Amino acid sequence: MIQRTLSKRQLGKTELHLTALGFGASSIGAEFGQRDWNAALESVKTAIQLGINFIDTAAFYGRGMSEILLGQILPDFPRDQLVVSTKIGRYAGNHFDYSAKRVAESVDVSLERMRLEHLDMVFCHDIEYGDINQVIEETLPALQRQVAKGKVRYVGISGYPMKIFEKVIPTGLLDCVITYNHYTLQNDMALRLLPLAEKYGVGVVNAAPFSARLLSSLPLPPWHKATDIVRSVAKQAAEYCISKGTTIEKLALQFSIEHSGFASCLVGSARSAEIAQLAQWVLEPLDQELVRQVQTILKPIHNWYYIEGRPENNDLDWPTNVTP
Repeated sequence: MIQRTLSKRQLGKTELHLTALGFGASSIGAEFGQRDWNAALESVKTAIQLGINFIDTAAFYGRGMSEILLGQILPDFPRDQLVVSTKIGRYAGNHFDYSAKRVAESVDVSLERMRLEHLDMVFCHDIEYGDINQVIEETLPALQRQVAKGKVRYVGISGYPMKIFEKVIPTGLLDCVITYNHYTLQNDMALRLLPLAEKYGVGVVNAAPFSARLLSSLPLPPWHKATDIVRSVAKQAAEYCISKGTTIEKLALQFSIEHSGFASCLVGSARSAEIAQLAQWVLEPLDQELVRQVQTILKPIHNWYYIEGRPENNDLDWPTNVTP
C-alpha cells in the first residue's frame, strides 16, 4: 500500500517522475478564501512528508502569496526530492502579460519568492486569454531561453479549452501541459489529447478532479459557471454516493488518478487533515461498479463544459443540450 502512495509516473519524455497525486498550491495563497497561514504551511509539509513530490503553484495564486509561503517550506527539504512548477503570464484576474520581457522577470521573481535556484517546470498560464500566436512566437521561445540559462528545466502551457493544446502541442515547443476539469467522472475530454501528446513526447498533468466543487458535497461557489441542470445532476450523483456509504470526492479523486496516461493529478488544500485524507483515498481500491453507476447518473451532462477566455480559443461545438 505504501508503494502505491509513493508510485511515480514519467512526465512525457522528460527526466521528471511525478507522484500520481500532486499538491496544487493555489489554496495556500488564499485563492479560494482566507486561510490560516500556519495551517497552510503545515499542509505543504504534510504533503511532502506523505511522499508527494510534485508541488505546483503560479505567480497568480494569491498574487504571489502562494510562492512566498512555499519559500518558507521548500528549502527545508532536499531539492532533488521535489518537482516544483510555477506559471507565468497571468498575474491578476484580468491582468495577462505573455511578453518576453515579463517572462524573464516573472521567472526571476518566482525563484526569489520560493528561494530556489531553478524551477523544474514553468507553464504559460491560462493562455486562452491571450493571443495564441504570441504564445507560440514570443512566450515559449522566451521560456526556452530561461532553460538555456539553467533557471528552468522544462516548458509547458496550462488552460481550459482543448483547442489551445491541439494548436500548441504540434509546434514541438512544449515538454508538458496542465489540463483541468477535463478528466473527471463527468468530463473525459482530455482523453483526446493523449495520443497527440504521446506523438510529440509531451507529458500531461491532470488537475481539478472535483471540477471546482461540481463533484463534491459542498455548495458551488457563486462564480461557478455550471447551469441549473448541471448543478442538479451533479447533486444527484453526490447524494447517490452518500447513500452508498462513501463520498463523490473520494470516488472522483480515485477515478482521476487511476488513468496512467496522466503523469499526475493535482489537488490542493490548505489543511493537513484534508491532504492526509486525499493520500489515504489513493491507497484504497477504486470501486468500478460505483463508477459505472455514478457515470450513469451524470450521463445527461457528460462532457458539459463552458467557454473560458477568448472565443476564438474555444471549441465552437460545445454542447447546449444541458443549458436551461
